[in-house]
Amino acid sequence: MLQKARDQILEIDGSCLPVLQSGIYETSPVNCEPDAGNFYNAVIEIGFKNSPEALLTHLRQIELALGRERDHQRNVSRTIDLDLLYLDDLHRNEATLQLPHPRIADRAFVLRPLVDIIPNLRLPGQTATVRELLVNLGSGESIKSVTDQW
Repeated sequence: MLQKARDQILEIDGSCLPVLQSGIYETSPVNCEPDAGNFYNAVIEIGFKNSPEALLTHLRQIELALGRERDHQRNVSRTIDLDLLYLDDLHRNEATLQLPHPRIADRAFVLRPLVDIIPNLRLPGQTATVRELLVNLGSGESIKSVTDQW
């Protein structure tokens, strides 16, 4: 699913170089249903020439094409979950779009792959780099590298 999602993201109108891609990590579920299996997480960064709303719309369309149900309960396992984490230095706090993602600094399963591609990134509103955020988070999440190439 991650490969299919990545390939479709790279075909979005307005996507452009550079493209950066983390490794894939297997992570324990966080705040999910009791019998949830492990998750696979990765981060890609693309150049994008259109609006963040356009990108978010495309990501939702890719999720649906890959079998994600739109009307699912919060914090349950799903086929694919594509989040728009940040876009340049934009800061948005709207009902439909929040940039940077409001929980990015609290999620080791997002920060760990992000450190692969841009360890010194400072997100809007943060004074620490994503590497520092990950170190300081000190979560007990199980994060295991699966592959660097995909």
